[in-house]
Amino acid sequence: MWKYHVFGLTLAAIILTIGVFYQPFSAQAEELHWGMKKAKNEIQAEAGPELDAMLERHGAIYKGKADEKILYFTFDNGYENGYTESILDTLKAEKISATFFLTGHYLESATPLVKRMIDEGHQIGNHTYGHPNLAKLSKEEIKKELQKFDSRLKELTSLERTTVTRPPAGVFNDQVLEAAKEVGYQHIFWSVAFIDWHKDQKKGGKYAYDQLMSQIHPGAIILMHTVSPDNAEGLPMFIKEARKMGYTFGTLDELNMNNLGIPLSLQP
Repeated sequence: MWKYHVFGLTLAAIILTIGVFYQPFSAQAEELHWGMKKAKNEIQAEAGPELDAMLERHGAIYKGKADEKILYFTFDNGYENGYTESILDTLKAEKISATFFLTGHYLESATPLVKRMIDEGHQIGNHTYGHPNLAKLSKEEIKKELQKFDSRLKELTSLERTTVTRPPAGVFNDQVLEAAKEVGYQHIFWSVAFIDWHKDQKKGGKYAYDQLMSQIHPGAIILMHTVSPDNAEGLPMFIKEARKMGYTFGTLDELNMNNLGIPLSLQP
């Protein structure tokens, strides 16, 4: 059974719970855990200058422009818990394209849902084949994890490969970013997230809605886990309210093309 975490360590989860996200990071650290100062009053989340510089050096991103009220949905799928279909139904009804970061386990165990994602215009992201701690691997092992996922993706679907990736549990370091970039993958982190990976701790759709609304900001890359019934229930309410506030929904390709000038997707 996959255990999903937004930030990885228990300490980081505690930090998330009490709302104190920001700590300085060092590019020389052996193992980094993604975190940020949460958005408030529609002011963008901030990861801090050191992480900003590190990501920029490798072409990685975690948010769009502060003056564009565009939101970007991303979902992490490690295993199927029965709620992805509902999320896909909502996105289809609302005409929104998202990015689904999948593991090898999900790719192989929920292939029909993966094919539906592709058929309905969603982007497939690479969450590695085996969901390891990438910071503990060599550069070659990191590359093999990403390429093994793509090899299986090509065998099971119409896609040749992925071009965006997200490290399992948000654990990374400079070498992880560098290795992925060397073989054509862009790291996508996030600027909105909350504790939503406990499949057996149902809190209701209002919980997910409130968490998303409290962190909403222009250019937000939103991370949600599809194992959560709260997310499936709260997503329609959030989309409708965000649109009332003047927000639209974009894709990572649009973010790259419009804001960074580096369209990376090789998908149809």
